[in-house]
Amino acid sequence: MSGAAGWFDGFNESRFAVNGTEIFARFGGAQDKPALLLLHGFPQTHAIWHRIAQQLKNDYFLVMPDLRGYGDSVKVPGLEDHSNYSKRAMAQDMVGLMDLLQTREFFVCGHDRGARVAHRLAVDHPQAVRKLCLIDIAPTLDMYDMTSMTFARYYYHWFHLIQPSPLPEAMIGPNAKMYLHAKLGGWGAGGLDYIEPRALAEYERCFCRAESIHAACEDYRASAGIDLDHDRESRARGEKIQCDTHLLWGQRGLIDKLFKPIELWQAQCAGKVTGHSVPAGHFIPEELHAETAKELRAFFG
Repeated sequence: MSGAAGWFDGFNESRFAVNGTEIFARFGGAQDKPALLLLHGFPQTHAIWHRIAQQLKNDYFLVMPDLRGYGDSVKVPGLEDHSNYSKRAMAQDMVGLMDLLQTREFFVCGHDRGARVAHRLAVDHPQAVRKLCLIDIAPTLDMYDMTSMTFARYYYHWFHLIQPSPLPEAMIGPNAKMYLHAKLGGWGAGGLDYIEPRALAEYERCFCRAESIHAACEDYRASAGIDLDHDRESRARGEKIQCDTHLLWGQRGLIDKLFKPIELWQAQCAGKVTGHSVPAGHFIPEELHAETAKELRAFFG
């Protein structure tokens, strides 16, 4: 998408061949400042950061990719064990991307699925991640282990999308736009007014395709299988996030209702854990973009 005022003005875009796939990313900002990798979640793209990018472009060299299977990045069929959509594979994509941009150490902020990639990135590549910000998640393993009726009702998609292919794909496909709007307007968002029309059009363009729906399902199938194996192995070996970590979660979302994010993340971190709730639903970077930018600037410095 080419740039009207405020839509990634001044940022470059390109496709990068990394880790056996192709990742689309926008990048730019202050070349002489620290690098900040921003990772989106489901069912969005890097467009979730478009307002924040304008507010932080003088403070950081910003890198905003579409995760594999999302946006304009490559979408391939999932393997039998879903390993090509594991958070470990996605984290390796990000390391490869930052290497190509000649950035070996960087800050990371992830929202939703992007935060789960960021978690694995910090554990697998501690030398690369200087500081970490996670938005509106608790650790995946803990969330599955603590599943309740309330959790299953609110996060029903966690259990729907992991069903064997092609069941969820076939159910979502004919009504993809309705499904997308229901997701974006739920989770405490209270509708779609917080999303700028151009961003919503971008989400519709990217999500409402058979290959995108399949890739999203594979992301969740990996999280309910191979990602849990990786998390259990890391915990058994005592592998933790080494850097300082900052958390934000929405007061109208599920994380605030059912989990204790500071305690859960402190158990997975060797560094200092800080954070607090904010007056928002799940999609904090868009609902509270100015406040989010301020938080990131204060934490990353």
